[in-house]
Amino acid sequence: MPINLLILAGTIEATRLAKKISDVGINAVLSYAGRVERLKPQPLPKRIGGFGGVAGLCNYIEASAITHVIDATHPFANQMSRNAVDACTHLKVPLLALTRPPWIAQRGDFWTHMDSIAAAVDWLKIPARRVMLAVGRMHIHEFALQPQHFYLLRLVDPPAYDIPLLDFESIISRGPFTKEDDIALLQNYKIELLVSKNSGGTGARSKIDAARSLGLPVIMINRPELNRERQEVKDVSEVLHWLSHGAKDLGV
Repeated sequence: MPINLLILAGTIEATRLAKKISDVGINAVLSYAGRVERLKPQPLPKRIGGFGGVAGLCNYIEASAITHVIDATHPFANQMSRNAVDACTHLKVPLLALTRPPWIAQRGDFWTHMDSIAAAVDWLKIPARRVMLAVGRMHIHEFALQPQHFYLLRLVDPPAYDIPLLDFESIISRGPFTKEDDIALLQNYKIELLVSKNSGGTGARSKIDAARSLGLPVIMINRPELNRERQEVKDVSEVLHWLSHGAKDLGV
């Protein structure tokens, strides 16, 4: 049976996978949640928007005759990943997750780990600081509970609502950014503290490297637990191996 692949996208890894899949001529579609307005051009067809939970995803997989699913979503897109496991288990459709390793603290890092956005907000019950907030636009409003700080925001797209922070500046830019770029940014805004999700990978790492170089403390928000069993790989080549070998055990 020819492969008809659904790629749950939203990461650099998904973009790299899309190019490889297109190059080898596998039929596939990229699915985006729709949280980023300015999507990069892709060599594969795209669909945008949610599925409507597990039932909606099951309906889409069946109606589109999907044979395989690749979860290449953001490490914090926990609900979508859970839905993918549940839908593929129910339909007995092979599922593979293309994941990026989390960042690991190195010598010179000063990290305080938090298990949630709410915990990070609570930690910020401290005297006023100049904070770079790198948590995505969906969570900005939660930090309004700590209005004493100055917040520097760097976003791919402007928020669809008025930012509820009292003292902030937002920079709309997609990147990519270098460590040198972010050292200059942190210094120009006199940033004293970085709040970041542990997204992992290389695409958003520059701010972490810059904070290390400047000796700045980082509030690092840990990835949510998936609470689902699934097969995972770390590299696009492993996805192609999985597809070409009938989605059998990778032995990795």
